[in-house]
Amino acid sequence: MIEKDIKVRVRYSETDKMGYVYYGNYASYFEVARVEMLRWMGVNYKDLEDDGVMMPVLEFKIKYYKPAFYDDELWIRIRVHKLPSVRIHFTYETYNSKDVLLNEAETTLVFVDIKTGKPTMIPDDLMECFKKYYKKEN
Repeated sequence: MIEKDIKVRVRYSETDKMGYVYYGNYASYFEVARVEMLRWMGVNYKDLEDDGVMMPVLEFKIKYYKPAFYDDELWIRIRVHKLPSVRIHFTYETYNSKDVLLNEAETTLVFVDIKTGKPTMIPDDLMECFKKYYKKEN
């Protein structure tokens, strides 16, 4: 498993009339977490696309427990539980600064060749990065 905690702060424009973070904004927070996790591993997402591979989201699932509010500092714990192949699966847990679990989510992304638009295996250099950080779960 690979695990990383990413911090985001709720902006006013991300809240709804009730003062809660609008539910759809969590997809953006999780994208930030994915990009930051890859950056932490030494992978630049833009470079990946420049090399001809994109990673569109295939599935997104979320379970909400508690709301987040304007100016809350949120911690997103992002994990990759198994090494990717054509697909990569991420899990997320979002906590507020009081360490309260706000939601749990999952996304599955697919490696796609930009030229053909077809699924492809994870690039070898990216797989090496994942192997470098991957620790087997007990």
